Amino acid sequence: MNQTKILVVDDDREIVGAIKKRLELENYQVLAAYDGLEAMDILMSQDVQLLIIDVMMPKMDGLSATMKIRESKNIPIIILSAKTEESDKILGLSMGADDYVSKPFRPDELVARVKSQLRRYMQLGSMSSAKQSKDKIVNGGLILDTEGKRILVDGEPVKLTATEYKILYLLMNHLGRVFSADEIYERVWQEEAYATENTVMVHIRRIREKIEIDTKNPKYLKVVWGIGYKMEKMD
Repeated sequence: MNQTKILVVDDDREIVGAIKKRLELENYQVLAAYDGLEAMDILMSQDVQLLIIDVMMPKMDGLSATMKIRESKNIPIIILSAKTEESDKILGLSMGADDYVSKPFRPDELVARVKSQLRRYMQLGSMSSAKQSKDKIVNGGLILDTEGKRILVDGEPVKLTATEYKILYLLMNHLGRVFSADEIYERVWQEEAYATENTVMVHIRRIREKIEIDTKNPKYLKVVWGIGYKMEKMD
């Protein structure tokens, strides 16, 4: 069985070395890069399952690299940064990251987040038709393709990250039901929710940008103020 391959990107070689050593203890194969451009080159030539990337780097910063990577890949991306402001976290998630870890961090916490992201990503890839009662879920002009793990919006295919797919799958399997942000987080991230409102909100916003014609007046993915989110059932 092939080892899971993780790319760690940071211009601080000591941090890269420390993360590499800790992840190798978990039997992951770890690749290293020291700026965004080098990371892009590795991702083009290697089959990587998860990316850990710092924000502040020379040549190409982590946020710019994340946006570029999201154009072609849906692998989990964990942003690593010394910035702890909530607005920076939201910005990173908005650019396409799946999770955000602030420096300094506990190695065990980073490993737990890596495992959580990989579990979700591997589940996305391994869901077979034998486990599905149907290969698509239809709601109005939306078709969730459970084989291709994508959404068709009025017939046009739209790529989803693993996290976005899991959220849409949850909501479209329960049309009209309202889920709180905490409940979405616990079901999708499969860990206890703590101060998760903004994390879920950013992912909902990203999904809306992909499925709604007018994100300010959404037709499908709606907020129930003070309670949570739901997928409106279409006739």
